[in-house]
Amino acid sequence: MNGKRIVAATIVASYCGLASAAVTLLGVGSLPPTGTDLSGLTGTLENGNARNLLGAFGSGIAYTGQGNRFVAVPDRGPNAVSSNTAVDDTTSYQARIQEIDLNISGATVTPVLVKTTLLTNESGAPLNGLSSGFDATNSSASTRFDPEAIRVSRDGQSVFISDEYGPFVYQFDRNTGKRLRVFNVPAKFKISAPNARGSTEISGNTAGRVANRGMEGLAITPDGTTLIGLMQNPLIQDGGRSGLNVRMLVIDIASGNTRELVYQLDAINLGVNEIVAINSNEFMVIERDGSAGTSAAVKKIYRINIAAATDVSAIATLPNTGLPAGTVAATKTLFIDLLSSSYGLAGASFPEKIEGIAFGPTLPDGRLTFVVTNDNDFLPANPNNFYVFAMNSSDVIGFQSQNFQYPPVPTIPTMSQWALMLLGLLMLGAVIVVVRRGQTNRFA
Repeated sequence: MNGKRIVAATIVASYCGLASAAVTLLGVGSLPPTGTDLSGLTGTLENGNARNLLGAFGSGIAYTGQGNRFVAVPDRGPNAVSSNTAVDDTTSYQARIQEIDLNISGATVTPVLVKTTLLTNESGAPLNGLSSGFDATNSSASTRFDPEAIRVSRDGQSVFISDEYGPFVYQFDRNTGKRLRVFNVPAKFKISAPNARGSTEISGNTAGRVANRGMEGLAITPDGTTLIGLMQNPLIQDGGRSGLNVRMLVIDIASGNTRELVYQLDAINLGVNEIVAINSNEFMVIERDGSAGTSAAVKKIYRINIAAATDVSAIATLPNTGLPAGTVAATKTLFIDLLSSSYGLAGASFPEKIEGIAFGPTLPDGRLTFVVTNDNDFLPANPNNFYVFAMNSSDVIGFQSQNFQYPPVPTIPTMSQWALMLLGLLMLGAVIVVVRRGQTNRFA
């Protein structure tokens, strides 16, 4: 499959609906878990996996606004599963963007991989998942990178990606993969003692992100001016895995200024994995448990509203439950329960890690598409799935599609246009010759 498009196997699901909203499961498509991408990388990782292994890109997905094209990011890479305790079983899998055409025909969903772009820092050094690449001051000088979410800039030329390790929020050139910008994330989100071992990070820090529970979600408002980063769980000082109050970081893209809001989990055994904009105040959020198959109990997508949410930037520590007096969290209502019997998705094969959501193109019948993806952890038994839903505008009142402003594409002249231009040049040349002859005769 080197240098060629990879066409996925497809799984067709029957139409079905959810009682609480007229949202239809259109179909499910997949890409093979043992496929290779278009990175051109050769050789193997520390665990024997190919460096161009295609997988886990369901960690984050975003619509580009062009046809059926989506961009997606795999996370830090397959685990080494070794006795090397120095690197926390991570590998030097280079971070990358996968570009995928998600072709929808009726109830048939066919993903096609069309491009892979490798990610580097400003100096061109590869960013990869090896946990030993941390910077002792937890700065962006680190080369370790665990991408978890991706959104496309207004002009379509760059992408924003959240990094679970930092947590950090980066901007990359979409075509070259080079990092363009590092956004400031307040110190309270960061750990003071990063380490190659997650267990050591937990024991060595009293504040900041919980190990492997960093900035899992990232949204961009439809006008392209604001990013919203969403932590997977409360910060250590906010209760960590025993807390309910998850911080959301609102970033003004132009200035880099930030404010913080609160999303409240339903239970301490849950986490949030992604956020996507409906409009500037409303978003969809994945909230789920850590179980797969028949053990899975919570795989929900909530509609939230932050219009009345309080800025908690000045509050250093949030309680495990409840909120400080005068503080208001984002409101939330259930939108899609992926385990509802009406969808027919629940069962032994349902994945644990539902991690990506994106609104997609409008169908010929006028309905809006909504795509849900899973992180397959690079495991050969776990497919990379695309669950495609369809909904009417009345099902998601207030929805605004992202206002992309792509630069105009230069047009290539046709053969007839080239011929006309050549004729024009010849005629201009003839006129110049006549004029010059006249001037010569005048002074003879």
